[in-house]
Amino acid sequence: MKLNLHLPISLTLFPCLLALVLTACQEQHAAPEFSPPEVTTQLIEARTIPIEWEFVGQTESSRLVEIRTRVEGVLDRRLYEEGTLVQKGQILFQMDDRPFVAALQGEKGTLAQQEAKQQNAQRNVARLKNLISQKAVSQKDVDDAVSELAEADAAVLTARASVTSAELNLSYATIKSPLTGLSGQAKKADGSFISPGQDGLLTTVTQTDPMWVKFSSSETRLLKVNEAIMKKQLIMPENSNFEVDLYLSDGSAYPLSGKMNFSEKQFSTETGTRGFRATFANPDIMLVPGQFVRVKLKGAIRPNAILVPQRAVLQGQQGKYLYVVGTDNKAEIRPVEMGDWYGDDWLIESGLNSGEQVVVDGMGHVIPNMPVKPQQSASKTSGDQP
Repeated sequence: MKLNLHLPISLTLFPCLLALVLTACQEQHAAPEFSPPEVTTQLIEARTIPIEWEFVGQTESSRLVEIRTRVEGVLDRRLYEEGTLVQKGQILFQMDDRPFVAALQGEKGTLAQQEAKQQNAQRNVARLKNLISQKAVSQKDVDDAVSELAEADAAVLTARASVTSAELNLSYATIKSPLTGLSGQAKKADGSFISPGQDGLLTTVTQTDPMWVKFSSSETRLLKVNEAIMKKQLIMPENSNFEVDLYLSDGSAYPLSGKMNFSEKQFSTETGTRGFRATFANPDIMLVPGQFVRVKLKGAIRPNAILVPQRAVLQGQQGKYLYVVGTDNKAEIRPVEMGDWYGDDWLIESGLNSGEQVVVDGMGHVIPNMPVKPQQSASKTSGDQP
């Protein structure tokens, strides 16, 4: 008897299909081949960089003079245009000088009388001295004549002083500017009666060349600078001979550089700041008192500065950090302490050394201790100096 060995086709193909399915699953769960991410790195080199500080300042006149009357009288007329530049020695006001002329003439007359008496006394003394040698007059007569001559000499001195005082009063009737500067508004109208004292102010003259610029710095900022100097991280210019640049409110640079000419020795009890002042030549009167400006101090340097691009610095829960690529091309996380901005870079106070490779682009695909494929950046930081 023969057995029927013809099985269904599905039973015959099942083992083959199962083998194919198992093989596909194994291939699907196989670990894919890992390719290190490509990052851009930059070689960090310590360098000496110039340090600049910027402040908000305000211009003020280097000399402000109040023009006041020194004598009492009637203001005849104003001889300048208000708000214009006046020159040293220019006449600003003219008082009615007739009373002063008359007073001077009177004092000169008095002087002439006293000089005549003096001359008479001199002749009298000379005559009596000749007579006493002949015993024609007494010694008392000679002594009285000498006393009269001394009194005449004193009277002449007094009269001359009165003439000088009258001449001064006459000169004070013509009021001139003691300096070159911008004139202010007249405080008294023509025809006003004016007198010395609190009510004797006529106008002001503001010197504009040179112009001063005042600014201040906080105690915290100055302490930080002093600490950097003590640590040899900052070298100041000799004798604090800073070069001072000025920028106007529209951002334009003032064409002339200035110099520091004053610094307060103590802090203000009201603001906690210490004041400084710089002086600028101002021949074209581009600067006027009261302007708000930006002041930039130049001249200090920082040796062995470590700079990294700002985009290379990341913020974590423990603070700021960046990635450093070691010799094994693995990305190492590196906490750092940041300083100030320097152009487009950060100053690194600690945590990074010269000669290390820092990841500046591609950090989004990097985790600590991951192998990476570094590509050297061709660009330099803004801290590079020629």
